[in-house]
Amino acid sequence: MLDYLQNLAFWDWLALGTVLLILEVFGAGGYLLWIGVAAASVGILTYIVTGMPWELQFLLFALLSVLTAVYWWRRQRVVIRQSDQPGLNMRGQELIGRTFIVHDAIVAGRGKIKVNDGVWMVIGPDALAGSLVRVVSQEGAILKVEPA
Repeated sequence: MLDYLQNLAFWDWLALGTVLLILEVFGAGGYLLWIGVAAASVGILTYIVTGMPWELQFLLFALLSVLTAVYWWRRQRVVIRQSDQPGLNMRGQELIGRTFIVHDAIVAGRGKIKVNDGVWMVIGPDALAGSLVRVVSQEGAILKVEPA
C-alpha cells in the first residue's frame, strides 16, 4: 500500500476527483463537490510538476479541500440577500394585523375564522360566531387572534 501511495500519478487524483464529483451528483448536498475539485486540482498540479512527493500531494489535497470549502461557505453567507417578498410561502404572515369574522365560535381558546375561500384554525379568547377578531401572530398552521 505504501508503495502505491509513493507512486501516485496525476490520473489517480483525477480519477478520485471524478468519482467524488459523480457521487456529488447523486445527492451529497455540496459536501463532496469541493473535495472533488481539490482532488482534480492536485491531479493537474501533479501533471504540471512531475516528481512531486506523495506527502506534498496529500498536504495539498487537504489544504485545497479546506480552502475551497471555506471559500464557498463564506461566499454563500455573503450572497444571501433579503427577499423583496419576505412573506412568500408563509401564508399566515400576510394575515397578521387583519380583521376577520369568526366562522366557528372560539370555545375554550380554539375556533375557526374564514379567510377568503379557506378556513383557518385560531387560538385566542372565547368569541361568538360572527364577531370580529384581529390576527396577532402565527404558530405553524394556527393563527393567534384577539378581539377587534
